[in-house]
Amino acid sequence: MIDKTFAVIMPAWKAEATIGTTVRSVLAQTYPHWQLVLISDDGADYLAVLAEMGITDPRIKQLSSGKIGGGASNARNVALEQLDTDYAAILDADDRLKPLKLELALAALDEHAIVSTALDVMDEQFAHLRYVAEGPDRVLTPGTHKWVNLSMDSMIVWDRRRADGRYDVTMSNMTDLEFLLQLYRTAPTSMHLGAPLHDYVKRASSMSNGPKVAAGMIASKTTILERLRSGYYPLADAAGSEGVAAFLDISLKAEALYEAALAAQPGLLFEDHLEPMLAAAGR
Repeated sequence: MIDKTFAVIMPAWKAEATIGTTVRSVLAQTYPHWQLVLISDDGADYLAVLAEMGITDPRIKQLSSGKIGGGASNARNVALEQLDTDYAAILDADDRLKPLKLELALAALDEHAIVSTALDVMDEQFAHLRYVAEGPDRVLTPGTHKWVNLSMDSMIVWDRRRADGRYDVTMSNMTDLEFLLQLYRTAPTSMHLGAPLHDYVKRASSMSNGPKVAAGMIASKTTILERLRSGYYPLADAAGSEGVAAFLDISLKAEALYEAALAAQPGLLFEDHLEPMLAAAGR
């Protein structure tokens, strides 16, 4: 049997304080056939940083983004241009994978080109805050995906032979959703695993949790919405655009109200702010 290897793509920018924990979560995977591709976006030698922590493994390799602070999208694209594996997964340098993530995702990839998983949302000390998209395993379409995975889309794994794309370096936010829509151009459905298999850390400066980032989020969501309505994404499931657009309409309304809601309830997660609005829409 030929091993099916995952490339776990991890941009790293000023990640010295978090990267050890993140890399250990990859080393702890029950499925051993992976390569971890670190893309240094700050000129740091992260293999040396890891070695100082006692972390060495021949499956870990480092690339350079070719820039200093060029952003996660550029760094991920550098890796995607050089990968020699069929399967890919995204992991930020301050998040973690649960031990079974790659093993369970591999089984789902037998029938689906895209696999998403529920999130365990945590604070900076890895204390649990909430789950996102926890529940039964289910097949999703482009139009239903965001109504289940209402936050963050970098928990996906995908088969690059059946669906692939590149990250949009012109967008400041929502690049994970934009990338996912590229994958859905050739994949009519995806499989969602309802077990929380990805630890997503909410930081005070998080793009989806900070009180001063609404303008960037609104601009990016508006761009994607305009693209959907112009036919920019010829989705394999033609009806999918309507569902994504409906989600974005509500999410934009939530963005406009979030700063006031956060002031009234300090620490309010955007997911907790958005979820009741989605439920009220009855989808």
